[in-house]
Amino acid sequence: MQDEKTKKPPRPVGAVVQALRVLRHLAQNGSPAGVTEVARATETNTSTCFNILRTLVAENLVVFDADAKTYQLSFGVIELALGLLGTSHSDLFKPELDRLAQGYNALFCLWQITDDGRIVLLDRSFESRSVRVDLPVGKRLPAMAGAIGRIIASVQDLKASELRRHFAEVQWQTPVTEDEYLRDVAEAGQRGYGLDKGKLYVGVDSVASVVTDHLDRPRYGLSAITLTGQLSDTQLDDLGVDLANTALRIGNALFRGIAPITVRGAS
Repeated sequence: MQDEKTKKPPRPVGAVVQALRVLRHLAQNGSPAGVTEVARATETNTSTCFNILRTLVAENLVVFDADAKTYQLSFGVIELALGLLGTSHSDLFKPELDRLAQGYNALFCLWQITDDGRIVLLDRSFESRSVRVDLPVGKRLPAMAGAIGRIIASVQDLKASELRRHFAEVQWQTPVTEDEYLRDVAEAGQRGYGLDKGKLYVGVDSVASVVTDHLDRPRYGLSAITLTGQLSDTQLDDLGVDLANTALRIGNALFRGIAPITVRGAS
């Protein structure tokens, strides 16, 4: 029997994908839209788009204005989300942490970025059979430490003098110069994720990205921590891109209400 991890991912159902595109467009648009506009925006055949909208109306997810010939989301969409209303942000991250843990041999961590320059471990996930590092929930670290510190510093666009001050507050097990740290911060900004290869802790590699709010302030950190050598440079890059895309998608959903943006891998 084929191992679960080696199976090919299921092929998306075209009709479902198109219907979701229509719903996302109506959610982002914020105002009623006609069939032609929706079809153009979602790159859907007009006839197909009309049938999708008609089905969504029948399912009470979209309402149709017969006079204006326009469509907009209905209360039925809110009914679908009732199970999530009142759920804490950290609980909403759990499915993504579990998804990541099933795909990579690493410990995945959700961090809260505090106003006092620290990060606090809120939750973690891992594949039970993996050989891994572990950290206790509640663990606190300087916000500018490790992989997550590099991407936080990049997002905050700190001056070199501020970066040097924060750098001096971190206890690195492997010596790192200020210039190396500043260069790492700049590279993190270009890639969309931070990387630490055995610098904060000897024998431990980490890669991380951050979830930002509507003002582009870092609110949460997502990191993957693995033993040095378990993942190749290419795998670390793939993991970093996955974390960056996940952070963007969650940030957009929680704080902006817009569609996800995709980060490309290192070239």
